[in-house]
Amino acid sequence: MGSLEETLEDYIARKKKNKKTEFELKKEVFNEFSSRNIYLVDPNPPLKFSNYITRMEYSLWFWTVLSFTLVSLTLIYVTNFLSILMPLRYIFGSIFVLFLPGYSLVEALYPGEGDLSPLERLALSIGLSLAVVPLIGLLLNYTPFGIRLLPIAASLSMFIIILSVYALYRKFSINSLLVASQKKA
Repeated sequence: MGSLEETLEDYIARKKKNKKTEFELKKEVFNEFSSRNIYLVDPNPPLKFSNYITRMEYSLWFWTVLSFTLVSLTLIYVTNFLSILMPLRYIFGSIFVLFLPGYSLVEALYPGEGDLSPLERLALSIGLSLAVVPLIGLLLNYTPFGIRLLPIAASLSMFIIILSVYALYRKFSINSLLVASQKKA
């Protein structure tokens, strides 16, 4: 086991002295990380929420969700004029309705990396989307807007974006606590 302040590059260089192939070396380091024998720490973690949002290694999921939402909304409006883009509308619309609402809710409820496995996140995302979207439709039924395409698209977009921003802030809070605890140690 290396020192507490050893960088990943130094750790790998020290491991290379055993003259293993690159694949075996990466596999060994990954297995040690997975079994929590080593811990990887960002040497320059973001200390402000604005920095956290702009660092892709922390917020890539957020920008992906936001991009899918905006592309889906764009396709809803554009395909009224360009019917050639209709297959894209079906693909993005399916992801927009069947995955993104649940995914943003799962990210808000379970912001920690180790809280759920990727398969559990996927299953919960689809299941919660199937539960949340009808509830949003039910609420829209009692508004003057009714259940039409544009109000549903707007309300789902607001739901996804608000929950994603909330989840991003929760992830930032967890990261800030980890940084603070590492400084104390």
